[in-house]
Amino acid sequence: MQWRSSYWISQLKYLGISDFHQSNVVPFPKRLLCFTAYCLRTNQGPGMSQNEKKTKLSGDEAVGEKPKKAQKSESKPKPTGKPPQVAPVKRKSENKNIGQTAAKGGGKSNDVAAKKKKIQEESVAGSGDVLSKAKSKHKAEDKNTSKTSKTSKKGDGEPLDTGSQQKLEEPSVAASMDLLEAVKSSRLKAASSVMEFKFNKKRVRLISSENNSLKEDAMGIVYWMSRDQRVEDNWAFLYAQRLALKEKLPLHVCFCLVPKFLDATIRHFGFMLKGLKEVEEECKRLNIPFHLLIGFAKDVLPGFIKEHAIGGVVTDFSPLRVPMQWVQDVKELLPEDVPFVQVDAHNIVPCWVASVKQEYGARTIRNKIHDKVSEFLTEFPPVLVHPHESKFQGEPIDWDACIANLQVDRTVGEVDWAKPGTKAGMGVLKSFIAERLKFFGTDRNNPNKNALSNLSPWFHFGQVSVQRAILEVRKYRSRFKESVEGFIEEAMVRRELADNFCFYNKKYDTVEGAYDWAKNTLKDHAKDKRTHIYTLEQFEAGKTHDPLWNAAQLQMVHEGKMHGFLRMYWAKKILEWSKSPEEALQFSLYLNDRFQLDGRDPNGYVGCMWSICGIHDQGWAEREVFGKIRFMNYNGCKRKFDVAQFERQYHPKKFAK
Repeated sequence: MQWRSSYWISQLKYLGISDFHQSNVVPFPKRLLCFTAYCLRTNQGPGMSQNEKKTKLSGDEAVGEKPKKAQKSESKPKPTGKPPQVAPVKRKSENKNIGQTAAKGGGKSNDVAAKKKKIQEESVAGSGDVLSKAKSKHKAEDKNTSKTSKTSKKGDGEPLDTGSQQKLEEPSVAASMDLLEAVKSSRLKAASSVMEFKFNKKRVRLISSENNSLKEDAMGIVYWMSRDQRVEDNWAFLYAQRLALKEKLPLHVCFCLVPKFLDATIRHFGFMLKGLKEVEEECKRLNIPFHLLIGFAKDVLPGFIKEHAIGGVVTDFSPLRVPMQWVQDVKELLPEDVPFVQVDAHNIVPCWVASVKQEYGARTIRNKIHDKVSEFLTEFPPVLVHPHESKFQGEPIDWDACIANLQVDRTVGEVDWAKPGTKAGMGVLKSFIAERLKFFGTDRNNPNKNALSNLSPWFHFGQVSVQRAILEVRKYRSRFKESVEGFIEEAMVRRELADNFCFYNKKYDTVEGAYDWAKNTLKDHAKDKRTHIYTLEQFEAGKTHDPLWNAAQLQMVHEGKMHGFLRMYWAKKILEWSKSPEEALQFSLYLNDRFQLDGRDPNGYVGCMWSICGIHDQGWAEREVFGKIRFMNYNGCKRKFDVAQFERQYHPKKFAK
């Protein structure tokens, strides 16, 4: 560092601090002058790092109070809310930390195509199938199965290489090639088909009790589609086709349409069914019959399997109580000679692989995911036009009749801004990368800024793969580092943490599912006097004394989406204005699931549990009603963004009939 006063005076001028005379500055101690200019140049204060100056994602200092000092018996660190750092791709280790260690000997090749092929071959471990014919039931594991090399342990929030080990070309935002065409090209570069791709069998788990072999006279394979409602970029669909191709059998896709599901309305069913219509059309193009079975899976799927002599069933994964019960019911009713497997096609690192227990928070699961991500965050192979013709096709589907026969609330209408289906979802991803990604890192907590991805409805219905979104977004890391890292943290770590909570905690939607400290503090303050108490009808209509809360509620009611930052404030105020924590949680989940397009999702359950029950959080300064649950208030929001602007945008008068 140069310690000449004249040099640092010039730096101060460069920073715009020019209202001084050199004669007045030079007498200052040189080191003090230089250090002052250095701090200004780097946007730091004495003793404060850049990390400490960043706004906390979870919103503590700006909207609440500093947490009290943890007791000796607790080892919970202060939440930082800082997204993990993604380290630059290191060329010299490119052949080591994805899949099997590269063979010794040989220099660096200049053949880019050969490199990409080699990397893809090493990218995932395991190529065997859980299901196989009886004649190969006891066959040994593939000798060429790659062994995944463990990445070094990293501290919470420290750099991680989540990029591909091949050199990623940084595309122009205004690239001439359409995103869909570019993605199609990427799949073909990964492999020409799933049969030529080393499928990682850690994504698969056997559901049926004993049998894992296909019967000799099988007439087809069924993919029971449920959570992941798309064709491409779907590990469950790919695994089902892999089995069908291996056994030279037809492939069928079944979806079981129930007349009613929890608090879902026509807003949700309409979005889902229009997306499924697109799935049907794509399956037809691929010579894969699509069957829409009307009724609960246990009532319609086993009969379909028996009638058509189906040899094996593949389904996708959801950690929620009702879908898991569906899987259990079907398992008990399937013929004993029909193996049944489940593939986690929603998470990047499969839920049962990421952790074998409920994790306390992001800080405890982050490294577990990061240590495995290079094994699972790979390109997808394409779904082929299926070469084996089925002897029967799907019945023609009257989609309008399907919608008409639903037993759902039709007063919550569909929204205009969110067009259903994978194609529309990929269009939203494209616009996010081109228009909003650059602002995501700095403005995602400002409800007045258009900086979010807005992809949650397509993620929820499985119409767009989270893995695909990350594969595309991470290509822009060198241009928008903070934004890309923040997006990966939210899309991968936080989402998979939510699945972890719902999978391992069967009481994920009740106060009983909270940590002991949270249950105790809520109980201690359950009878505290509330300044206001509102009914469910008043909450639903957005008729409270708080204009910001009302505006957030009306945004959700009319647009099917509430800004992520306001969802925290919204739920915490329901706790403050309800008779009890149990009632507050019930109200918040009902309203969320009724109006949010991404309702009835692990993210939604965890969001409400975080706000009301302190899940994935820690104890903060104790106060009335909240106890030690993190507090948020109106004034804190005013420090974060222009509250008045948001209130004007969603003022009740704008929605008056």
